Amino acid sequence: MMEALRESFGFQDADLRTYSPLTLAYIGDAVYELVIRTLLVKHGNAQTNWLHKKASSLVKASAQAEMIEKLLPVLTEEEEAVYRRGRNAKSYTMAKNATMSDYRKATGFEALMGYLYLKEDLGRMIELIRLGLDRGGQICDTKN
Repeated sequence: MMEALRESFGFQDADLRTYSPLTLAYIGDAVYELVIRTLLVKHGNAQTNWLHKKASSLVKASAQAEMIEKLLPVLTEEEEAVYRRGRNAKSYTMAKNATMSDYRKATGFEALMGYLYLKEDLGRMIELIRLGLDRGGQICDTKN
């Protein structure tokens, strides 16, 4: 997909180490939500209300904070450094219904997702999401 975007829009890749962690989190938030929505929809046709509620429960700050805690032991040094930069970034906003701790961990998680996406390492991004969902017992296989 990135190659198609490069060809169609003619942008140049920048050094990801120069990106603000909040910029990485901005794209990471969208990419992670798209992966979750795709997983839910690919499990079969369902009411959009159920899809929204299930997706929201998996992408909220507390769920992302829980996921990154489970993933920390398997992160590479590079991935952990990106996560820490995102977690420690000074944001002037905060998600509603989230503690500051969960919000910062979630921002770090989203920065990592954004970094892996822009790095075009989708395999690793998906591997981490899968591990996080498996370890959290949150596999999306029921439509209750």
